[in-house]
Amino acid sequence: MYVTITSQRMSDTYSNSVSDFVDYLEKENEDKAPQAKEHFFNQEHDKVHRKEVIKDIDSNTAKLRKTEPRFYSITINPSKRELQHLQKGTMSLKEYTREVMKSYAQSFHRDREITVNDLKYYAKIEHHRSYKGFDLEIRENAPYSRKIARLNNNIRKVERGELKGNIRDMKTRIKQLTEAAPHKIDGKLIAQGMPKPGLQTHIHLIVSRKDDTNTYSLSPGGKYKASQVELNGKTVKRGFDRDHFFSSTEKTFDRMTGYRRNFAEHYQARKLMVNDPKKYFELLLKAPKKERKKALSILRESGIGIPKLAIPTTKTQLALKTIKALRKAINVTKDAEHGY
Repeated sequence: MYVTITSQRMSDTYSNSVSDFVDYLEKENEDKAPQAKEHFFNQEHDKVHRKEVIKDIDSNTAKLRKTEPRFYSITINPSKRELQHLQKGTMSLKEYTREVMKSYAQSFHRDREITVNDLKYYAKIEHHRSYKGFDLEIRENAPYSRKIARLNNNIRKVERGELKGNIRDMKTRIKQLTEAAPHKIDGKLIAQGMPKPGLQTHIHLIVSRKDDTNTYSLSPGGKYKASQVELNGKTVKRGFDRDHFFSSTEKTFDRMTGYRRNFAEHYQARKLMVNDPKKYFELLLKAPKKERKKALSILRESGIGIPKLAIPTTKTQLALKTIKALRKAINVTKDAEHGY
């Protein structure tokens, strides 16, 4: 389960309104029959019109400065394994989302208990994704794509008489480069904007910065998990515990579906992998052999480019090459987020 929390983009090139983001989330409904469309929903309603979403979020901004985000975007991305498991069960993603938002509310540190009823949010389920520039396939295809683009450009110049060259040889070279590229779908080079194959279902949420009464600020963007601060002579609690929220999304899924989570799929393990890869593999060594093998398979499937080395069996075989490659892959991808 991969979860991101992103604040509203604030700049001269982006509208203060949530309307652009709502329109982006409506893209999958284009050309679909009414009964096939996915609707916005919240804690109480299954079908909410886009106009109501825009009106509710845009009007819930009392006392916010122009530089402060009006809303936050949360994306919940089940893995392929989780989606495959979900297909066998009866739990709906709407039901799951509503439980997740209860944990989101509980992750705030405030002077009073925050519940899901304090939140103003709208969610949307999507079933498709397209490749973006930070994806492993795009990055590894990039050297081939650049050469192919240059050759295609030269072919057009030759056809216009601006350049001398053999078009047949250029087309042969393009074919060779395409065959040599590491990532293809149906013989075509994977490129930005191309739809991703397989199960891609995920959930987008728009959460207002202010509570449902437009009175209190509920920002998950602070760097504090739980702290107290003096404000106008009063001690005020603040903070949002992201670790609690991210871990709870997994626990909720497992509880509701009976999913058996592998070591590599736990949020705390992934966090350790980023901060201390050596310690990560030391803990992985303590897992049963079958679990270790599955964990490395999951890492490769997730797009982290670790080499296919033998699973280390002792601490002296901690595979320094694997750790270095893992750290390099993480540094490239850890800041990439699903956005619009």
